[in-house]
Amino acid sequence: MQYENPVIKGFYPDPSIVRVDETNYYMATSSFEYFPGVPIFHSVDLVNWQQIGHALTRKSQLDLSNTPSSSGIYAPTLRYHQGTFYLITTDVRGIGNFYVTAKDPRGPWSEPIKIPYGNIDPSLLFDEDGKVYVTVQNGAGLDSHVIQYEIDPLTGEALTEPVRIFDGDGGEWTEAPHLYNIHGLYYLLCASGGTGLNHRAIIARSDQPYGPFELCEMPILTHNQLPDHPIQALGHADFVEDNDGNWWAVFLATRPVQGKYTIFGRETFLAPIEWTEDGWPIIDPNKGTVNQLMESTELTATNINRPNEFFTDFKERKMLPNWYYLRYRDENSYLHLCSRNGWLRLDGNKDTLNDQLGVPAFIAVPQTDIDIEVSTEMLFSPEQDQEEAGLVARLNERAHYDLVIKRIKGKRYLLARQTVTGDTVVLANVLIKEDQLELKFAIDQEYYYFLYKAKGKSWVQLAKSPLKYLSVEENGGTGAVFTGVMLGLYATGNGQDSKTPAYFNWFKIKRTNQKTE
Repeated sequence: MQYENPVIKGFYPDPSIVRVDETNYYMATSSFEYFPGVPIFHSVDLVNWQQIGHALTRKSQLDLSNTPSSSGIYAPTLRYHQGTFYLITTDVRGIGNFYVTAKDPRGPWSEPIKIPYGNIDPSLLFDEDGKVYVTVQNGAGLDSHVIQYEIDPLTGEALTEPVRIFDGDGGEWTEAPHLYNIHGLYYLLCASGGTGLNHRAIIARSDQPYGPFELCEMPILTHNQLPDHPIQALGHADFVEDNDGNWWAVFLATRPVQGKYTIFGRETFLAPIEWTEDGWPIIDPNKGTVNQLMESTELTATNINRPNEFFTDFKERKMLPNWYYLRYRDENSYLHLCSRNGWLRLDGNKDTLNDQLGVPAFIAVPQTDIDIEVSTEMLFSPEQDQEEAGLVARLNERAHYDLVIKRIKGKRYLLARQTVTGDTVVLANVLIKEDQLELKFAIDQEYYYFLYKAKGKSWVQLAKSPLKYLSVEENGGTGAVFTGVMLGLYATGNGQDSKTPAYFNWFKIKRTNQKTE
C-alpha cells in the first residue's frame, strides 16, 4: 500500500505516539506559543489522523501570557499505562517540566504535576518491574546530554537522584530522549545536531536502564547528506509497535518550498522500522532516507486522496479543535459564536500582531500546502480610527501578511500590508464603500497574492508579496523559529479596545494546484 508523507501536514512538530488495544493510535505534538496546548490526534491505520482535542485547555494548566514566539510548550511525550494516558512536556518560560493525565485522550486532562529535574524534552517509561523512569534532556549545545531518574507517578516526586546516562554522538543538542524496553534490552532514542539541516535520529542500547549505552555507529534517520532532497531536518522520533509486530517511527521533518524556504514549519512524518540482524532498528530500509510517497506491505489503508478543502461556517456553537489562539483566549473575551445567525464575531482589543507578548483577537490554523486559496467573508464597519480586521498569514510578530479593512481619518480603507523582519509596510490600499467583502490569499511557490471581492463583483488583486519573507530562513533560522505559518482571522483597535466587532461568515482553504498570474 502506498501512503503520503507528511501524515500530519503543517506546524505539528515533535510527534509522540502510543498504541492502545489493537488498532487505536494516539499522537501528540508541540504547540509553542499557541493555545490550547498540545494537540491530540487519533488514527486506526497510522496514516489517516484526526485531531480530537488538546491536552492543555485551561489557564490553570498553561499560562502563556508572557511567552515569546517559539517558546511555550516544547516536545510532549504521550504514554499509556494501566488505563491512564500520561502527557509529559515542558513549559519553557512557565512551570518547566510537568505531566498531565487522563482516562480519555479527548479530555478532560488533569492539572499539571511538576517534576524536579531536567531541561526540556522529558519522556516516560513504565517498566515491567513497576519502576517509572523520567528520561530528559539537560545542558545545552555541545554539552547537551540525557539524565534519568525514577518518580512516583501519582505525585511526580523523584525517588532517585538524576543520573547522567548519555552524551550523544558528539554532535550538539543531544535531545528528545525516549527510553524503551524491547525484548529485554533498553533502547535510548535521541535527536542530535540541532533541529536544522544537520538534524538526525540516533540510538543506543544497554541491558540496564541506566547504561552504559552502546551507540549505533550510524544515525538511524537523517538527510543531512542529501541537500537536494525535498524532505529536510528529519529527527525527533518516537517508536510504536503495531498489533502485527511491525515497528514504526513518527518524526518531524520539513518540506522547504523551492528547496529553500520553510513555510509549513516542522511536520509529522511516518516510516517503517527494519530491525537488522544484530538488533538495531533502522528507520526505513533505504539507508535512513524517507520519501513523500512511501510503499509499505504492512499497511491496509492509504491517505493519498485527502480532502482538498478545509471549510468552517461557524454555525456550530463551538470551534473545531483545529483552531488555535495566540497565547490565550478567555471564553468571554474576544471571540463569540452566537452572533448574526452563525457568523463568528471577533472583538478587537488593544493588542496587535506586532506586539511581542500580545494577546490579540486572532484565530488561525496551520498552513499545510502551497497552491492554495485562503478566503473568508467579512462584515466590518469600523466606528473609530485605527480599528481594523481581516485575513492574516502569521509566522510570528516579525513576519506576517495582513489583508484588512482599517478606518483612517474617518475613511474606510482596504490595506494589503506586510511585516518582514519587524518592518511593516503597506503594499497597497484602496478606499472602499462596502462594509462586507470577501478576502483572499492565493498562494503559490513564489508569492502570497492579496485579493478582494465585493458582492456581485469579480476578484481584484490588490498586491502580492514574496513567499520567502514568511519563511523560517528569512526570520532567524531554525535555531530561532520553531513554528510555521498560521492562516486566520484578526481584529484590533491598535492600542485601544475596538467599539466595532468584526463578523466572519465562513473560512475556507482550498487546494488549487494552479499558478496565479
